[in-house]
Amino acid sequence: MTDLPDGKDPRELRASDHDRDRVSEVLRQAAGDGRLTLDELEERLTAVYAAKTYGELEPITRDLPSGGPSAAAPVMSPQVPAAGRVGGRPTSSVAIGIMGGFSRKGTWVAPRAFTAVAFWGGGEIDLREARFAEPEVTIRVFAVMGGVSVIVPEHAEVVVRGIGIMGGFDDRASGTGAPGAPRIVITGLAFWGGVGVERKPTRSELKRRKQERRQQQIDDKQRRRRLERGEEFTD
Repeated sequence: MTDLPDGKDPRELRASDHDRDRVSEVLRQAAGDGRLTLDELEERLTAVYAAKTYGELEPITRDLPSGGPSAAAPVMSPQVPAAGRVGGRPTSSVAIGIMGGFSRKGTWVAPRAFTAVAFWGGGEIDLREARFAEPEVTIRVFAVMGGVSVIVPEHAEVVVRGIGIMGGFDDRASGTGAPGAPRIVITGLAFWGGVGVERKPTRSELKRRKQERRQQQIDDKQRRRRLERGEEFTD
């Protein structure tokens, strides 16, 4: 992959749940082939689901024939929630909650600059299903004795520059994004209040992953039983 943002090291890109599931399947196959013991399988699966970047995933399968995500060409999730959703007429550019609340979520169009104010109130800005008027959007949030939650697509590039004074402005969601995804800059002030910024997949994707994990748990139990009986090692 050559179209990485700003020439960043691919190993620094955040891995998706799809990537972690793909690596976990490599481990399960290796255990079925007798290359890993049950204890090693459990230990490596724990490391897989704790990994946040491709650089953390890569060593887990380095000694296995199938290999893990390559540092030179990481495998991005085929579902990039934010890619291809640039363009459209902005739905609104301001949200205000004074001793009350506001909500922007669903299939709305985020403008180039969006301002949110919460005074003795709260609000939610959910960008997971949104379109973006331009490739880069700026969300200015001012929370005074109130709180605002900003939910961003998990594959977007996110920059958090807000300031907290006797309050909090969460910047843990900051990080690079997938090629083609928009850049979201979140700035502003939290005074005696809080602004939370969190990466989340869409609700439909969350449901799909939950169902997939449930099936994987069933498959793991069945494979573990076969391993204990030695069935996986018979020719």
